[in-house]
Amino acid sequence: MYDIEKTEEFDKWLRKLKDIRAKAKILFRIQKVENDEHFGDCEPVGNGIHEIKIDYAKGYRVYFIEAAGKIIILLIGGDKSTQQKDIERAKEIIKRIKRKRNGNFKI
Repeated sequence: MYDIEKTEEFDKWLRKLKDIRAKAKILFRIQKVENDEHFGDCEPVGNGIHEIKIDYAKGYRVYFIEAAGKIIILLIGGDKSTQQKDIERAKEIIKRIKRKRNGNFKI
């Protein structure tokens, strides 16, 4: 079982998502990760960041890192059209997290 943490950026993205079915599918996938350790369609995108793909509508994406073995930090979300920008934002968020934790952050 994983512990799930969310960044402010992820929370903001999810709250603004208007497609209720997409939101439900995203939350279901997060729950599967948390409870069953099942990631589904998931690939590394660099710098310890992984991308969960949700095959629905716009092709939603959730970017995360695994920290300290059993903690998943949800960094940002997006869709296929903003994929590269979202990956770059995820990298910046990781840098910010490391600064806040004074480098005490293991990926």
